[in-house]
Amino acid sequence: MTGASSKDRLRTVQVRIEGNVQGVGFRNWTQRMARQLGLAGWVRNRRDGSVEVVFSGSGAAVGDALVRCKMGPRSAKVTSIAATDIDPPALSGFKVLPGV
Repeated sequence: MTGASSKDRLRTVQVRIEGNVQGVGFRNWTQRMARQLGLAGWVRNRRDGSVEVVFSGSGAAVGDALVRCKMGPRSAKVTSIAATDIDPPALSGFKVLPGV
């Protein structure tokens, strides 16, 4: 069998994180973490109090980011996280977007 392993293959997910995740530095923490892992994408606050993220990169790095988001920054309290695989949009870098 040849080809890239599933951990090396490009993976893009859209993530919704709920709990005490706004006003605790979650977006900036996510941006730093994603850049450390070499991921592209974005993060933004939602009006309903959740945080929405798109991560795109190697399967291993995306998986690592999802595990880290379950904990969040020290002052956050994550109660749920839901990730959906999506087609990768054209992304470069990792940005904090305005809330919606």
